[in-house]
Amino acid sequence: MLKSKRDRGRILTAPGLKKLNEALQEWSDRYNIRGTLTEIEAESGVGADTVSKIKQGREGADLSKLRQLFAAFELTLTNGDHRSAKLDDAGDVGESDNLPAAEDTASSRSVKVFVSYRSAEPDRELGKQLEMALSAIGHTVFTAENNIRLGDNWFDRINFFLKECDYLLLLLPPTVSQSEILTYQVQQAKELQDSRPDKKPIILPIRVGFPLNAPLNHDLRGYLYRIKQREWKTTADTPIIIEEVLNLLAETPAPVPEEAEDLTPNQVLEISSDEIPQPVAEPELPGGQVDVASQFYVERQPIEERCYQTIVQPSALIRIKAPRQMGKTSLMAKILHHGSLQGYCTVPLTFQLVDKAVFANLDKFLKWFCAYVGRELHLPNQLDDYWDEIFGSKVNCKDYFEKYILPQIDSPLILGLDEIDRVFQYPDIAEDFLGLLRAWHEESKRRDIWKKLRLIVVHSTEVYIPMNINQSPFNVGLPVDLPEFNHQQIQDLAARHNLHWSDAEVEQLTAMVGGHPYLVRVALYHISRSDLTLDELKETATSDAGIYSDHLRRQLWNLEEYPELAEGMREIAAADIPVQLKSMQAFKLDSLGLVKLQGNECVPRCELYRQYFRSHLSAIG
Repeated sequence: MLKSKRDRGRILTAPGLKKLNEALQEWSDRYNIRGTLTEIEAESGVGADTVSKIKQGREGADLSKLRQLFAAFELTLTNGDHRSAKLDDAGDVGESDNLPAAEDTASSRSVKVFVSYRSAEPDRELGKQLEMALSAIGHTVFTAENNIRLGDNWFDRINFFLKECDYLLLLLPPTVSQSEILTYQVQQAKELQDSRPDKKPIILPIRVGFPLNAPLNHDLRGYLYRIKQREWKTTADTPIIIEEVLNLLAETPAPVPEEAEDLTPNQVLEISSDEIPQPVAEPELPGGQVDVASQFYVERQPIEERCYQTIVQPSALIRIKAPRQMGKTSLMAKILHHGSLQGYCTVPLTFQLVDKAVFANLDKFLKWFCAYVGRELHLPNQLDDYWDEIFGSKVNCKDYFEKYILPQIDSPLILGLDEIDRVFQYPDIAEDFLGLLRAWHEESKRRDIWKKLRLIVVHSTEVYIPMNINQSPFNVGLPVDLPEFNHQQIQDLAARHNLHWSDAEVEQLTAMVGGHPYLVRVALYHISRSDLTLDELKETATSDAGIYSDHLRRQLWNLEEYPELAEGMREIAAADIPVQLKSMQAFKLDSLGLVKLQGNECVPRCELYRQYFRSHLSAIG
């Protein structure tokens, strides 16, 4: 039997939904609560499922329930606040413009969406609302909460979702700069985009209680560069965000051109900022590079002073080497800042954020390199005038700098080449590019035009590209091997966090994390905020609820992607004495910051890593 119009129920119009959400927000602010569906049910007597249905605006609810919900929050339901769930009801003609129906929004197109959100509120509530709205109109939705079962390999499942989905719907919390797992998800999505003609998954970032003008960490700024972001402030924004996402998914993405004329990285969605990501980060939150003006930057003298003295000299070349999260990029940023104070031109370039397609061959890579540096100096692209295939890519690149870029500037130019390890993955490009840098350095000793060029080269790993000793840039210039923080530096950093620690307290921290800059800063940050005590840190450091859980899971994810590294780390963590590994294994584990090299042998970098990986890698082998 056909249902009557009344049986279809009523749906809130856009003004009605806005009125309700504003009242809910005012109520939750007044009583300092989150305003979850369960809390709304307790206050109003309307079931959580019905409340969810009403807030989504996609399915009819009984008129009496709407009145009850409105009355509970001191609202009066008027005729303009609701409409029939049946859009062709003659009495509601015109009202459908206020809130699109599901069939109008979704059309017949069905896609796969991975909704990535943290388990804390309000992220989880928004994630669940998005999941229900998408599923209700036929889209396939993946979430970690619903699609990872007890016993599943978490990392494998996340990778599966990323590979399968058409869209990555990314909810970014205010603490995103500290989340290595979330950053890694975005990195994986970007790498998948680069490897696919359709550029999927398309990334849709939504900031949850996280203003658009608040900075992301350096890596996320790079990965999300040119991708339009949305901001969710209160529950009143939920229906607006849902409607926009549904409309976007209903559209067929514009085809991606085979070859983009612009030689800089491209994205599917529109540009949100014209600013190129710079190698700086927030001074308060430990997560990424430290801002050049931050009170939390720790100088490891005489390293900084030597770098400042070197970079103002003609023919300067500084090589900074250290494992991940030891402060390499922060030091590079300080040197570039020092150079800018002298009136020098500075160009930071992070190879980790370069699209994979750029590494297709040497010619394309060097064209991109020239175009990028030129754009950063606000110079028009003149590659066509200086690129002649008969001379080869290296000669063309040298000519572009010698005859165009360097003559156009009146001051020295400092190129900061960060994470040059990425180039090592492409040996044919690496050998020629690194040889070119060495050739430019030698040219600067005898020709005035090249004296303008100063180089900073930053890397994590030992250089395992076989090179002629006279063609390598890694045996000339000023070498900088960044050490861990010492006892005095940690005590000084604690004082900057308003923690007046004794020597014994410093030793308690270093017994767990050593002098690892990132791990030390995370501990001091949380202890200074009274999130936990030093004793509690020692008890919970390796647990899934501990302050290092995200960092440790990211490192475990890295290892599980490379079984040989996981096996090597398992052996090192299980042993009470140094372990000898194959050279390549040792180099890579050192570059990840997980081990210290003692001659040809390895030990865990800190007790935190020994305990965590001894437990989590014990099943291997």
